[in-house]
Amino acid sequence: MARRVFFSFHYQRDIWRVNQIRNIGEIVGASAAGFHDASLWEEAKKKGDAAIKAMIDEGLKNTSVTVVCIGGATSGRKYINYEINQSIARGNGLLGIQIHELKDKDGNSDVVGVTPALLVNAGTPVFKYVSHDKLKLRIEEAAKAAGK
Repeated sequence: MARRVFFSFHYQRDIWRVNQIRNIGEIVGASAAGFHDASLWEEAKKKGDAAIKAMIDEGLKNTSVTVVCIGGATSGRKYINYEINQSIARGNGLLGIQIHELKDKDGNSDVVGVTPALLVNAGTPVFKYVSHDKLKLRIEEAAKAAGK
């Protein structure tokens, strides 16, 4: 079954890594709160917190699973926490994926990131990214655990 998935990640630092994984064919409408287009993110930043949160809320619509991509600087980011809280509030399945071994645009990997406290507190499973096939299985498991 195709899933609508929201990818939560540190945009400025991890977009290159996340783009390597979020275009899985079995994921329909993979969203990242308008982050497919960097200009939307920049425009929302100029308008302030409310505009960014509205963009995130729009990106979460009709999703059943939120995948938090954990890089070296993900934990503690204000909008990551907002995305996790909103995902919990809407009953999305949650999944943490460590992406530190994926290369950035310059061919560099990252340090292992700290799992965001909100994921730990929610008992969210966290896995190292290995392959698209494994991620598809983990997404399905998260959806079923959330009753979706």
